[in-house]
Amino acid sequence: MKEFYSNGKLLLIGEYFVLDGAKSLAVPTTCGQNLTIQKIKEPQLIWKSFTNEGTCWLEAIFDLPKLRLFSADFEADEDGGNDTLAENLLHILKEVRNLNADFLNANQGYLVETHLTFPKNWGLGTSSTLINNLANWAQVNPYVLLEKTFGGSGYDLACAAHTSPILYTRNGTNPIIEKVAFNPSFKEQLYFVYLNKKQNSREGIQRFKDLKGNLTSEKEQISTLTNDILNCDNFSDFEKLLKEHETVVSKTIQLKTVQEKYFTDYFGQTKSLGAWGGDFILATGNEDTPTYFKQKGFYTVIPYQDLIL
Repeated sequence: MKEFYSNGKLLLIGEYFVLDGAKSLAVPTTCGQNLTIQKIKEPQLIWKSFTNEGTCWLEAIFDLPKLRLFSADFEADEDGGNDTLAENLLHILKEVRNLNADFLNANQGYLVETHLTFPKNWGLGTSSTLINNLANWAQVNPYVLLEKTFGGSGYDLACAAHTSPILYTRNGTNPIIEKVAFNPSFKEQLYFVYLNKKQNSREGIQRFKDLKGNLTSEKEQISTLTNDILNCDNFSDFEKLLKEHETVVSKTIQLKTVQEKYFTDYFGQTKSLGAWGGDFILATGNEDTPTYFKQKGFYTVIPYQDLIL
């Protein structure tokens, strides 16, 4: 049996602008997704995807070596009842084969299982961990595979393959990745809060593309903020830098910051992570922070050190 594992991700600094090549700060998470492969006698690919609680949310069977969808079963409420999950998986598998003609191109069959170690709706990289695991199995470039499937900046793939914080700069299918020691002395005052909604990152990306215009100065500003935040050792300054970052992005995508929208009375500073409007935010604070957010109806509040590798 073969097994591959990829880490989840969070983009701390540089959302949206990472698409345009701004230097960004990303962190791999303590949770991710694994992929196991067992050989079977039948010339089929039997695929099963499981949640972190052990529920199978997608089961599909493909005939090999034609790589043709034979049957599929999925959770009725998955993606609003969308019945294209198996077809999307088939598209990804075919793109892998386009990059490696030998991939699944024999009469050998396989039972493949994927297991998430985080709730699927958290937005920590269900797709990116899958792409990275498949690329490792087939020995193809994950960034090329991403470009041919989901698209995006690729920072999530970098997190999938690294076990420390990274500075990430998009550069086609050969990004510039630098391991860094982001370990702020005030990390015990940092929390991740889930906003009870999984955000569609592709919609956020499209909004950014539609509104961005010429952002040379803003891109440089974000890259500078990334460096400043990485090297910041003062908690108050850190909060000011987060607020400045929120302001730049807010003006660009013409949306209110998460603090303006939901948490005007919060005593700390909040910052959206990834596509605005859902998934996790970063919050500075203290021991009263979990109580504040839970009273607002946001019950998933995770200390920084519990989620980040």
